[in-house]
Amino acid sequence: MNARDARISKTEHILLESESRQVPDRRIARSVHARIEFRSRLRRRLLQLEIIDYYYLSVRLHSRKMLLEYVLDLRFVAPRQVRHIPWRWLAFSLVFLALVSGIAWRIDLSALPWWPQHWLAICVGVFGVWLFATLVAVYRTTETLSLVSIHGAARLLECTGGLGTLRDLRSFMAKLAAHIQLASAARRPTKAEHLRDEMREHLRLKDIGVLTVKDYEKAKARILGQH
Repeated sequence: MNARDARISKTEHILLESESRQVPDRRIARSVHARIEFRSRLRRRLLQLEIIDYYYLSVRLHSRKMLLEYVLDLRFVAPRQVRHIPWRWLAFSLVFLALVSGIAWRIDLSALPWWPQHWLAICVGVFGVWLFATLVAVYRTTETLSLVSIHGAARLLECTGGLGTLRDLRSFMAKLAAHIQLASAARRPTKAEHLRDEMREHLRLKDIGVLTVKDYEKAKARILGQH
């Protein structure tokens, strides 16, 4: 081991000598403050989020390949929320809606009966295209919630919901932001102490399989760079 590796190892050892706070088990939480569920029948995936015991977020991911349950300490996370709106599909929908309206207006002005007109078949076809474009636009309108560690910048959670979950997601995000602010008041008083605690949190998440070794090493390097 060279001098540089020895120095990094010693620094990491010092960082891990922080006071630890016991993370509660999600199954025996004393209180649940908010809950949301994302279900994807196509991918056979279920994600359940619960804010428990004021300072923690319980995560349960159940899919065809895995079942992962863990708890995040809200002292060390920052939320990111991104909304995706498929503007191109919305534009297609509006264009075809205008075409349907124009064709229907032309049929209405015609002196001939409407059922034998060739414009009727065109109108039905354009209406079908408009309906398809609208459904795609609705399906692709999503909102993504991501949680990353504050100083390690490691991605701890990412979930995406469609229009059916946007209202519940907004309500849940408001409560999550309030509990993150509450948890931030419980951080250690100095930045150095907080960085040591965050390092322990990353190590705990690596040990339970939430973070890969590669992600943990990257986060560790970022924290060490700020210590």
